[in-house]
Amino acid sequence: MVRELRPGLWLLELGLLPPLASNAYLVDERQFGGEREELVLIDTGLWWNRPSIADELDAVGYGPGDLDRVLLTHYDLDHVGGLNRLVPEFDGPVSVGRDDLDLLERRVHPELLHHKGLFHRASRRLFPLPDLALEPLSDGETVGGFTAYHTPGHNPGHTVFHHAGASAAFLGDLVWAADDGGLTTPFWGDSYDMVQLRESVGALADRIPAFDVAAMGHGDPLVTGGHAALRALAGRL
Repeated sequence: MVRELRPGLWLLELGLLPPLASNAYLVDERQFGGEREELVLIDTGLWWNRPSIADELDAVGYGPGDLDRVLLTHYDLDHVGGLNRLVPEFDGPVSVGRDDLDLLERRVHPELLHHKGLFHRASRRLFPLPDLALEPLSDGETVGGFTAYHTPGHNPGHTVFHHAGASAAFLGDLVWAADDGGLTTPFWGDSYDMVQLRESVGALADRIPAFDVAAMGHGDPLVTGGHAALRALAGRL
């Protein structure tokens, strides 16, 4: 199901039920101005979703070939698998945090005895991504109107994207939606290092510019008060 969170920003809800359900977001930068005016997709869901990423784009009035770029908050199958459903129509660049790109392209090898490290060793062999231009992003780099914030813990290269024009932060799995309408941290079994993740929450809350929309990878995004909710979570942690 597609929801327009504000003009030029859409939530694409992928999958029917947790834990398979995840969020992707579409940003039409032409409605916000800035250095580049691109149609940007943030995260892609699994390789198979109902509704599919293509169906969700179609509901907004676009197809994969209309996308100029994809931003990935991190390398997990429920965030990157849908890239296989965008090709061959989409052939643009894909930006991902530098450390996660090293993980994906086997330049680093996580510990075999680490629960998530073992999973990533298997997933990068069994579920290869399509042949697209993968571009590494470091902390503080910008892509059009987006600024990247390195927020390790859930993954080594987990990255949050802030868009000032949309007043939105695309938080990936740094945080999840909480039952009380605020934010919480992910389940420990789905993360590399919970201590580091909590530190990333606090550091991000201090240095990211104020934003309204908290667009996380799982659960209902907050359309107002996003930065306040992030700071409240950081205070509790």
